[in-house]
Amino acid sequence: MITELQSFGIRLADPKAGAASRRGGAGPSDHKAVTIDGVTVMVPIHTAGAFESPYSAGAPDADGNSEVTCEGRSIGRISFPPQPRFYGLSTADGVPYSKIATLHGRDVLATTILQTCIRYQSRTKTCQFCAIGQSLAAGRTIAHKTPQQLAEVAKAAVELDGVRHMVMTTGTPNATDRGAAILCDSARAIKAAVPLPIQGQCEPPDDDIWFEHMRDAGIDTLGMHLEVVTPELRARIMPGKASVPVERYMTAFEAAVPIFGRGQVSTYILAGLGDTREALLGISERLIAIGVYPFIVPFVPISGTPLEDHPSPSPAFMASILGPLAQMLKDGGLAAEKVKAGCAKCGACSALSTFEKLSPTSVREAA
Repeated sequence: MITELQSFGIRLADPKAGAASRRGGAGPSDHKAVTIDGVTVMVPIHTAGAFESPYSAGAPDADGNSEVTCEGRSIGRISFPPQPRFYGLSTADGVPYSKIATLHGRDVLATTILQTCIRYQSRTKTCQFCAIGQSLAAGRTIAHKTPQQLAEVAKAAVELDGVRHMVMTTGTPNATDRGAAILCDSARAIKAAVPLPIQGQCEPPDDDIWFEHMRDAGIDTLGMHLEVVTPELRARIMPGKASVPVERYMTAFEAAVPIFGRGQVSTYILAGLGDTREALLGISERLIAIGVYPFIVPFVPISGTPLEDHPSPSPAFMASILGPLAQMLKDGGLAAEKVKAGCAKCGACSALSTFEKLSPTSVREAA
């Protein structure tokens, strides 16, 4: 059911049930955290596809559980994680904690340190799926989160809501360190306040020495996100980011893995934007050989972006990728549960970690 819901989305009978969802921002958005059979995943609820989804969730009962139906037929029950308690707090200067960092999945704190990017203001350079400026324009976040603010919120999230790890991404501020310096400053402040595992996410910096700097600052895992892997598609869909070619990512991965360890470097790849199954599995094979965890997720169109009408991939397409990929990860000794922090460890935006837990026979059947 996870792959179905992540591809089609879900209609909510009670609009209030979507109040704690993600809208706009960097990376995949317009989702809500949903718990299915004890597994918390992110499911689209604000997209055009979700509005027409055959799946719908009834109003939550007193325990927060909802019945899910598909074209009127009951298929099970889901629950929605409660709104985190740290959302009710503000900094001394009056900034709500929820504008500094948000809860992803069930126990992951996430923040976009810089809610701006050197490419976002130019539609000839911006990634066509990105909505990093939307949440800022809507007043749901602030443009620059200081290290002190992040440390304060991280400490509260751990103490009040049991957050177990943190994801820090950022809009790309320059064409040199590409955000690594900002990640270092933030990680130092957070680790001084609370011993929280942290993933830092940025494009490959111009100098590989930044990998050591990030590790020494307290970043436990690193994410450098390809998103699209075929060069021609990269140039069309994310023309600015494509100026950093795939092969530069590969050399950066080769430099970063010895610093952070096998499986502690990952890349986020969006399935459904035109990369073929063979291209996705082919690059995954290369990545796993290096020691990089390829976290492949279904593309979800975000309203207000150039790709808002682009369809999400079918559940069958996702299964045809995630099944073989899960086996490749096992063969390579990599696993989501071994990752210290970040998107791969959270796993909420993809069914990949669920496929990892299936037996080889079950994987073949699902694929």
